[in-house]
Amino acid sequence: MINKLASKIQKTHAPICVGLDPMLSYIPEHILKKAYDDFGETLEGAAEAIWQYNKAIIDATYDLIPSVKPQIAMYEQFGIEGLKAFKKTVDYCHEKDLVVIGDVKRGDIGSTSAAYATGHLGKITVGSKTYSAFDEDFATVNPYLGTDGIKPFIDVCKEEKKGIFILVKTSNPSSGEFQDRLIDGRPLYEWVGEKVAEWGADHMGDSYSYVGAVVGATYPEMGKVLRKVMPKSFILVPGYGAQGGKGADLVHFFNEDGLGAVVNSSRGIIAAYKQEQYAKFGAENFADASRAAVEDMIADIDGALNAAK
Repeated sequence: MINKLASKIQKTHAPICVGLDPMLSYIPEHILKKAYDDFGETLEGAAEAIWQYNKAIIDATYDLIPSVKPQIAMYEQFGIEGLKAFKKTVDYCHEKDLVVIGDVKRGDIGSTSAAYATGHLGKITVGSKTYSAFDEDFATVNPYLGTDGIKPFIDVCKEEKKGIFILVKTSNPSSGEFQDRLIDGRPLYEWVGEKVAEWGADHMGDSYSYVGAVVGATYPEMGKVLRKVMPKSFILVPGYGAQGGKGADLVHFFNEDGLGAVVNSSRGIIAAYKQEQYAKFGAENFADASRAAVEDMIADIDGALNAAK
């Protein structure tokens, strides 16, 4: 799957990922009204609104982008109905030939870690039949429990030719409370980056490993260091747009081949119609605003990469 991600980035010239992280406050009134008319002000109604919102954004942007990243918490908060919307979103993205990064941030050990990996990336046997449950192409994983928590994911990835993105340096302001702590004179995130490179060495695609890293756009200098520590790992870069990251901050996340990173924007794209820059589209045309935001993001990153050559 890492080969597909790299290929689609080359084809679209868009090393970006749209974060499908819906909140009810993002969803235009006309979509909410129809969902509530059909299903009531219920968890099912909320899930239906989220699904219709996602579908419209996917329809408006899929030809421009290589990948999407649904954040499962935004669906889990609506219980089983929300998880159904998550699954419908994953399946629909696959119908549009998009690479799906499940932002699930799982991290445990032994059979529990294996069960998470199976549920999101692998196959489960029920009697004489085999099923893929959520069936994302990649999943985000927390490395805090060490190799015991990562190996079950890598085992499933090898079977399914899928991948993971391991949290290395996250974009949130307090990430440094742990991630920047010095161990033998070096910050923890560098040690984690080295393990990512080590874990990925035995699970390679054509040019890049199936084991990638999450490194926030809000820390460009750290990204520069980690790019060298993990030369064969794709970096998933959150924090663009609404969290302050800009195209110029991202240059060092990429390798000289123009690959090696995929940049995520969530509410900056899916709620673009709420921004002054895209207000002209109005709530009725929210998906068109999202498309315009994707086009602007592509131009921003492409311009920064070209200026750096």
